[in-house]
Amino acid sequence: MAEAKTRPTKQSVTSFIKGVDEARRKDCTTLVRIMKQASGAPATIWGTSIVGFGTYELKYADGRTADWPIIGFSPRKQDLTLYVGRRVDGTLLKALGRHKLSGGCLHIKRLSDVDLDVLEKVVSASVKETRRQHG
Repeated sequence: MAEAKTRPTKQSVTSFIKGVDEARRKDCTTLVRIMKQASGAPATIWGTSIVGFGTYELKYADGRTADWPIIGFSPRKQDLTLYVGRRVDGTLLKALGRHKLSGGCLHIKRLSDVDLDVLEKVVSASVKETRRQHG
């Protein structure tokens, strides 16, 4: 069985964010604050480009398992990808603003496109749901 490629690293989150496109740096710093507050866990770099908070055991359909962040994000070229889990409250999403939802990923071009208070609720709800399911 192959090992998961995306695992926690020792890379500095601050250094990682400093290396991100200047336009995304402020958004990344805001996401770190929101996700750290919701999860109560410090930020950790997973793989080469994911900032994750906390850990849970993810189970794949074929029975394999891997550690994965309870909540996290990645500043991709096209958008900010937030790893929020599969169950996101539709009412919150309607109030969020411009976004796309794909599986357990919430895609946002920039934080100025969304209501930050609603985003905080989405992140907090995701953390609670993940802990409830895998706690």
